[in-house]
Amino acid sequence: MARGLVAIAREWRRLLPAFAFTAGLLLSSPGAYATPPVDTGESIFRDGIAGDGLPVEATHHQQLAMRGAAAACANCHRRSGLGSKEGNTTIPPIAAQYLFRPSAQSPDELTVPFIDGMRTARQPYTEATLARAIREGIDSEGRPLGYLMPQFALNDADMRALIDYLRTLDRRRAPGVTDTVLHFATIITPDADPVKRRGMLDVLQHYFADKNAAPLGATPALRSSRKMMFMVNRRWELHVWELHGAPDTWDEQLRRYLAQQPVFAVLSGLGGRNWAPVHDFCEREQVPCLFPNVEVPVESEHDSYSMYFSRGVLLEAQLIAQRMREPAGSPTARPVRSVLQLYRAGDSGEAAAQMLATSLRKQGIAVDNRALPPNANVATALHHAPHADALMLWLRPPDLAALGDAPPASTAVYVSGIMGGLDRAPLPAKWRTNARLAYPVDLPQGRRVRVDYAFGWFAIRHIPVVDERVQADTYLACGLLAETLSHMVDAFVRDYLVERIDDMLEHRILTGYYPRLTLAPGQRFASKGGYIVRFAEPDRLRVVADSDWIVP
Repeated sequence: MARGLVAIAREWRRLLPAFAFTAGLLLSSPGAYATPPVDTGESIFRDGIAGDGLPVEATHHQQLAMRGAAAACANCHRRSGLGSKEGNTTIPPIAAQYLFRPSAQSPDELTVPFIDGMRTARQPYTEATLARAIREGIDSEGRPLGYLMPQFALNDADMRALIDYLRTLDRRRAPGVTDTVLHFATIITPDADPVKRRGMLDVLQHYFADKNAAPLGATPALRSSRKMMFMVNRRWELHVWELHGAPDTWDEQLRRYLAQQPVFAVLSGLGGRNWAPVHDFCEREQVPCLFPNVEVPVESEHDSYSMYFSRGVLLEAQLIAQRMREPAGSPTARPVRSVLQLYRAGDSGEAAAQMLATSLRKQGIAVDNRALPPNANVATALHHAPHADALMLWLRPPDLAALGDAPPASTAVYVSGIMGGLDRAPLPAKWRTNARLAYPVDLPQGRRVRVDYAFGWFAIRHIPVVDERVQADTYLACGLLAETLSHMVDAFVRDYLVERIDDMLEHRILTGYYPRLTLAPGQRFASKGGYIVRFAEPDRLRVVADSDWIVP
């Protein structure tokens, strides 16, 4: 509850405009207004920009003014137009079907999908009462709107555009949804690890089989489903979209897959060095992509449909950059002035090395990046490399195991935990004294209680554990989807799926490898930090924290 109150206070300015728009949105009269360009309504709704390119303005009790993005409808009513809930504050849906629908005295009378916050008994808005609501803050029955609702002044053309846009939100059913089936895809790139691929698919296929094991029967009528608010009586069907060839051909392959079988969302998935074409496809087609297993996720401020558990090796680069800038707890306890980075050309470590180098150079730290060709020997490359205060290894387990002689005692060694295998990283014993691992997950003793349920589930179903983190993350993604769908009832809207995950994620108790998962609107990475860890003993793989939890 405390968090809810803080969130409300923090976002109060954002919440006000959306309510004002609720009334103004639908104020229009089909013959009364000129029709501006089609994209004006979307611009007002999502960005708070009017048809003339100027910021939309709103007032509250003639005192508080909001302009532009702060006055966008989507801030409160979300991209779906289906509203949201924070603590005791409920933001109602403003898609046209919810504002214009006839009043209902009981759930049995509803003819639209159930949404938290919908006003079932309120008189429907007319164009006149909506105009009054947006300008004066009076609802369809003559009562004041909620205290968060400001008053807006949109011209007739902008109002017409906004109404037209709201009507586009009245899609009763998303692609990939039938009366009896929910279709989902998982995407696998050609450079994905075949062992991880097998482990991920094992989990997905068994989870879908479990979901479909109970007899479903016929889908209940809409009115009946209102009484069973947490039941979505549909079978889950999984489609495996295997990609082939060069990345510049993946978009065309994905478009063919989607045309052949539309899906409601992409669930999990597995990538190698390059996930960007898949990410871009899902954003363009507005298909939710839920928690794929990728080491180099795509970072973008404006994307909405892709969710990741963490930033992967890019988060590791941030953790290590912070540690090198603040080296009090480092193996040498001395400032780092020079860094040598080793990575395989074209592997995930290349992107992370570039990010780390950019960050360190801004701090005046010299960075020497060494890209190893496919057949190069790591020990030989290190033997001929110049000395540096710190050595950063973006390497896989076979390369770590073949490092050879220990580095000079004065050299701090940092290792990518994700690429190296986390606490199972096979560093030779003589390397472990100086080695520190970037560790963007919870410590083994901390996560045990949260992953034991998943591993017990694997054991009961005889699923071989071939990659603990990938399989635990895949199971977690499936559970998050199932829980979210149970609360969506029949409101199958892709944007609403994303928004419900945003809202529900922080309340999740079983968070797998991660100590905490949260997604505020606009955030796409659910776990924000990590540790720097060290080996407890040179001859054992057990790791312990060498830093507090770091959020870069």
